[in-house]
Amino acid sequence: MKKAILFGASGFIGGYLLRDLLQSDIYSEVTIVVRKPLNVQHPKLNIVIADYHSLAQNAAYLFGDDVFISLGTTKKKTPNQKEYYQIDHDYPVLAAQLTKANGATSVMLVSAVGANANSSIFYTKTKGEAERDVIAVDFDHTHIFRPSMIMGNREESRPLERIFIKIFSIANLLLVGKLNKYKGITAENIAKAMIKAAQQPVEKAKVYHWEEMKELVK
Repeated sequence: MKKAILFGASGFIGGYLLRDLLQSDIYSEVTIVVRKPLNVQHPKLNIVIADYHSLAQNAAYLFGDDVFISLGTTKKKTPNQKEYYQIDHDYPVLAAQLTKANGATSVMLVSAVGANANSSIFYTKTKGEAERDVIAVDFDHTHIFRPSMIMGNREESRPLERIFIKIFSIANLLLVGKLNKYKGITAENIAKAMIKAAQQPVEKAKVYHWEEMKELVK
């Protein structure tokens, strides 16, 4: 049985990852890194209280085989670009570096469709640079997940996002061929695809868009 490390367990995708990892027969231990305790108890669960600034000090607790990184913020939550970059780029890269140094062999990173380190758009450039730098950490296997609209019911209120989800529910029928990577996908299915991909470490580095993620959760 393997051990998993999860960053971003309190987030939308991270919540499903945590649930499924704890329920999985594949993992005997699940370590999560969170800023504050979660109201979750399970015999397999280890909780490390840390953030970007204190993560290195807690490196001794970050041992596992598969690393799941679903960290991220929004412009509304983090309007300061320096802080945004720290959460969406620096933190995932540091998480990858510390866990790789402790012997982890595979990393699963949530990115975004259109991620491009050479982009002139801050958001897609940040995601692209995070992908590039996590790949450079040189795990045996790196899996990059690039969802478009992340669908499903969040606990927090996001009225505008709910409108977009309704639009995507219709648009998904029209996005075919090369456009299918822009189709919306639920957070639950992204989480399932990430765990499934961790059990199929074929390529050194692989990128998953909508079609590849849906194939994993069939």
